Amino acid sequence: MTIDYRPTVFLPKTDFPMRAGLAKREPEILARWQDMDLYERQREAAKGREKFVLHDGPPYANGHLHIGHALNKILKDVINRAQQMLGKDANYVPGWDCHGLPIEWKVEEGYRARGQDKDVVDKVEFRQECRAFAEKWVAIQTEEFQRLGVIGDWKDPYLTMAYAAEAQIVREIGKFLLNGGLYAGERPVLWSVVEKTALADAEVEYHDHVSPTIWVRFPVAEAARPELEGAAVVIWTTTPWTIPGNRAVAFSEEDDYVVVEVTGTQEGAWAQVGERLILASALLEATAAQSRITDWEVKATLKGSDLAGTICAHPLRGQGYDFPVPMLAAEFVTMDQGTGIVHIAPGHGADDFGLGRAHGLEIPQTIDAEGRFLPHVPLFSGTVVYTAKGKEGDANPAVIESLREGGKLLARGRLTHSYPHSWRSKAPLIFRNTPQWFISMEANDLREKALAGIDETRFVPPRGQARLRSMIEQRPDWCISRQRLWGVPLPLFVRKADGAPLRDAAVIDRVAEAFEQEGGDAWFSSPPERWLGDDYDPAEYEQIFDVVEVWFDSGSTHAFVLEKREDLKWPASLYLEGSDQHRGWFHTSLLQSCGTRGKPPFEAVLTHGFVLDGQGRKMSKSAGNVTAPQDVMKNEGADILRLWVVGSDYSEDLRIGKEILKYQVDAYRRLRNTLRYLLGGLDGFEDSERLPLEQMPELERWVLHRLAELDRSVRGWVEDYEFHELYRAVHDFCAVDLSAFYFDVRKDVLYCDAPDSLRRRACRTVMDLLFDHLTAWLAPVLCFTAEEAWWARGKAPESVHLRTFPEAPAAWLDPALAEKWAQVRKVRRVVTGALELERTEKRLGSSLQAAPLVQVEDEGLRALLEALDFAGICITSDIALTGDALEDDAYRLEEVPGVAVRVEAAPGEKCARCWQVLPDVGKHPQAPETCGRCADAVERLGVTAA
Repeated sequence: MTIDYRPTVFLPKTDFPMRAGLAKREPEILARWQDMDLYERQREAAKGREKFVLHDGPPYANGHLHIGHALNKILKDVINRAQQMLGKDANYVPGWDCHGLPIEWKVEEGYRARGQDKDVVDKVEFRQECRAFAEKWVAIQTEEFQRLGVIGDWKDPYLTMAYAAEAQIVREIGKFLLNGGLYAGERPVLWSVVEKTALADAEVEYHDHVSPTIWVRFPVAEAARPELEGAAVVIWTTTPWTIPGNRAVAFSEEDDYVVVEVTGTQEGAWAQVGERLILASALLEATAAQSRITDWEVKATLKGSDLAGTICAHPLRGQGYDFPVPMLAAEFVTMDQGTGIVHIAPGHGADDFGLGRAHGLEIPQTIDAEGRFLPHVPLFSGTVVYTAKGKEGDANPAVIESLREGGKLLARGRLTHSYPHSWRSKAPLIFRNTPQWFISMEANDLREKALAGIDETRFVPPRGQARLRSMIEQRPDWCISRQRLWGVPLPLFVRKADGAPLRDAAVIDRVAEAFEQEGGDAWFSSPPERWLGDDYDPAEYEQIFDVVEVWFDSGSTHAFVLEKREDLKWPASLYLEGSDQHRGWFHTSLLQSCGTRGKPPFEAVLTHGFVLDGQGRKMSKSAGNVTAPQDVMKNEGADILRLWVVGSDYSEDLRIGKEILKYQVDAYRRLRNTLRYLLGGLDGFEDSERLPLEQMPELERWVLHRLAELDRSVRGWVEDYEFHELYRAVHDFCAVDLSAFYFDVRKDVLYCDAPDSLRRRACRTVMDLLFDHLTAWLAPVLCFTAEEAWWARGKAPESVHLRTFPEAPAAWLDPALAEKWAQVRKVRRVVTGALELERTEKRLGSSLQAAPLVQVEDEGLRALLEALDFAGICITSDIALTGDALEDDAYRLEEVPGVAVRVEAAPGEKCARCWQVLPDVGKHPQAPETCGRCADAVERLGVTAA
């Protein structure tokens, strides 16, 4: 008589495939989410809950997404989904920055390609082209963001170019205008000659640049001390073109300076034997080497403070530069290079401007918007610093030659150094004194309010607080005007008689109301009478046609998004962007909100790093090391990208490349296989199978303890935004606790026990709970895979993303049991190590062929193991425990002292159903060739021998 035992074994059964096929499956899941309107379903489910609002920092709508966008939006989505599953209402409204230079530049590129002049095009027509360009990329990026799995209000995002947004930006500017915080002034700003506009700090990047360097004599005209008479102060600069703007020289009060007489020079030196020079003692030798001075005599040594009160002559004196040049103390003077004396051009640098204003110096305007010296500048009128293409002009050579001809050039050279460039055109920038509109950092105590707001804000990681604080402490007034077309117009009029801005709430209201209906184009297409009304004579006022810098736009989003939408809240729970936004969006949002509302628009600020290639290099198309998110989604799937985000420490810079993605694919496979095994083992599971905690074996209670531990940790990590820790812990739980231990141990029970056995029911009850917890924990990260697994199970609700994290009862926690099983697993490691060695040496096939003898010296531990099915735990057919010492060649692990193992063959025959080798196999006629356990199971299943 024979029986086919295969149908009696409960092998896992599921339609959830081992191969994910994410690239094909994810778009299908997305389509189903859209059909069921998952976003609206989430909003309905979350009604009345505590709100969690992550306010979206707007990306520019001007190109396909790159890997940095993917990192940013995935991290936001993971946080939002996790907060939603914590039981909050985590509504996410995505947005876009639509104004500004990046988009205007792209539209201008089209004009240049067609040989057209943008400046002759109608302003409104040009703005409409910019709007159309932004609309096109908003639509494209919307699709790309959704493909990453990002859920949000994609039907109604916010756009800075929306008419309502432009109107609110006008109102926000009006608040600064009316409270006296906005003023017209002059200050050196970083200026792009190519783009003809001032740039914000966040629009500037630094690249190596080769600059001419010059050492220049400033003759002492009025000496504060006798030792200085007849000498010349020596300065060093990398910007010769700023010499016409010089109005002072600066020194360090605490450092030592010398007066030296030149006594020897090399051939061709511009230094003269017998002349006296003043410079820092620490930089004397370096300056002498550069100037070809071979010998000198120190005539005097002075402290920097001794130089105070000395007046120099401009090196171009007698040629239109006949003004005194005072020597001034300055803290920013250092001894790391140059001469220790800095030439001060108040119109061409922030430090220079501050020092000049503090001492009442003239702040000259020397350069126009095209980088050309203005007509009133002696000697250099019409010369150009940088051309319209960003190339070196003729200004530097002209200044250098004039200094040489006048006998004031001591030396010259070239230096490769880090220099500011436009992040859009990549052209070098200049500091240029221009009339602009500023928000005062001191008026209305803006700086103090911002610093107080920083102190009240939570920063993740904490170091971001100090970084932003130092920036606010040191920053100058905020320049918010730009000489461009594509932006929100500054709604300002200036009285021609005295240059005073018109501060009238009614004018602001009229502008805002018009923009609400027509947008900012109305400013350019309407006569001034429309705004001034009957109260003012247009002939007496000049209408300003500058636009607001885009950082004011994005810094105001809290006003037209958070405050205007009932489904959101102000302040936001969280602002999240890259670490560069300490000087960008975080910075301007803080200032804008503190200036108008007295406090920040956020409760917490989280920053992530930048994405580098696998070797830690910056990505660039020219280097061929770019990883495009579109390619990853096409080949591996969005869930792999999402896993990469949380699998990295995103508080630092992240790396990505083929090998790194391969690692994440392997990690994903382990997580997917865990879900697949659970689904297979739960085939046909009914609630009637469930066992209460008190009826469960110790092993199942240990698993529930681990679930409860993880539940508490997961919730904490979500609140702390520590998703890297969450991922690591859940991955290790699946790989180590479950796959390598629990599933392995209980496989025999799951496959071979009778359906109604308590052990099998307990196992399936725990697997059901594991499935519920793991799909919830993984849903924020592997949003597609968790959904696919949830649908495969067919449980309510309709989507895993409509769930909250399941509660793990406190009764599951059992630290004493956990400690006991930690000891059990240590001994098990020695046994499995011995078995693996036997397999490697080909002395053993399956571990079920073994019945190891295990020495356990600790009597208490041995008794603990004897009370368990330790053979089942070690997946052997039998096991013997002894306190007696085993021979020296028995298997041991150094880290588990007091345990030794000798592997012996199990007595008996192999069961045809469970494959255990047992003495009673073949002694059960109702199921020949099986053990007693299997014979009973077969009989209860109603299977008989043929």
